[in-house]
Amino acid sequence: MKEKKDKSLEKTVFITTLLCLLPMLVGLALYNRFPEQMVTHWDATGTPNGYSSKFVAIFVLPGSLALLNMLMPFFMKMDPKYQNMGEKLKMLVVWIIPMVALFASGSTMAYGLGIDVPIPALGTALVGFVLVLIGNYLPKTKQSYTLGIKLPWTLYDEENWNKTHRLGGFLWVCGGLLILVSSLFTWRIYVLPICMILMVVIPTVYSYMLYRKKSA
Repeated sequence: MKEKKDKSLEKTVFITTLLCLLPMLVGLALYNRFPEQMVTHWDATGTPNGYSSKFVAIFVLPGSLALLNMLMPFFMKMDPKYQNMGEKLKMLVVWIIPMVALFASGSTMAYGLGIDVPIPALGTALVGFVLVLIGNYLPKTKQSYTLGIKLPWTLYDEENWNKTHRLGGFLWVCGGLLILVSSLFTWRIYVLPICMILMVVIPTVYSYMLYRKKSA
């Protein structure tokens, strides 16, 4: 059974790595149409503030993410609590990187071709979507060092971990949905950081309070 699950993960990693590399094929076909310097970073208002050569933008960026995606199974297996990670959680981890790769490379190349892309809105929507996905799985995760609210007291106490992740999952789903909605409006630049801070601070404080209560 374990061997079958490992092969399933390897197959998924192979597919998601190909997805990471897909923009390279598109970039190669349209290489001569891109400017020598391409925008690879934007600020919260959508103003370009970072540039790279088109070789780096088209080949190095997706290639680096593809390499990272290939290494994810090795990183996960280095987790002392790897056996606690469910199969769905492993699949989620290796699907996040290709989503980021397709968005980052797609946005960069579209902008390089002169296509008006609402980068901040799309980026905010992607963040919200990923947070909803992760939040949905948080209450189901067991103790691990790969994904979760990894605090000394949650990793030490399974009950603390479970309670903290039930609250965290609810907050991450709610926060992710709010971020998704805010992507349609200009006030998203305020919603995103506020939600991110609250989604970290509230579970951390709650978890610490559980720890102090149990230690008293």
